[in-house]
Amino acid sequence: MTDSARQIENLIYTYAERIDSGNLEGVADLFANGRIVASPGATMETTVAGRDEVLEMYQGSTRIHPCGTPRTKHVTTNVIIEVDDDAGTAAARSYFTVFQQLDDFPLQPVITGRYHDAFHRIEGVWWFDQRTMLVDQLGDLSRHLLFELKP
Repeated sequence: MTDSARQIENLIYTYAERIDSGNLEGVADLFANGRIVASPGATMETTVAGRDEVLEMYQGSTRIHPCGTPRTKHVTTNVIIEVDDDAGTAAARSYFTVFQQLDDFPLQPVITGRYHDAFHRIEGVWWFDQRTMLVDQLGDLSRHLLFELKP
């Protein structure tokens, strides 16, 4: 794996780490130079761009529990990264499964899907350019999201 591919892989996993820890500010930082495109059928904005819009979207959609986290584990797998180092661009595809558990909510997968990501390099640093979230399967999201996600 090239250094660029490793840095991009770390961005993908950093997203999961930050959202699971309730660090929505940190999630938004990852998209300071990028945007998120919502899955078709989502009741939120179709596209949010830049740190402030991404932060507003996550604050308005993610249920944070008294412990300060969403009580989730985002597991990202099947990561395929394609880098064009000369152009300073890259693309990645991956799967995600989100597990959740609360005292009165047994451990279970609540959503699965795919990320289609584009990246660009700015002054030697890789950034998300665009993350498209595609939902494949829905479980009980009532304890995770503040809005209803339709299949």
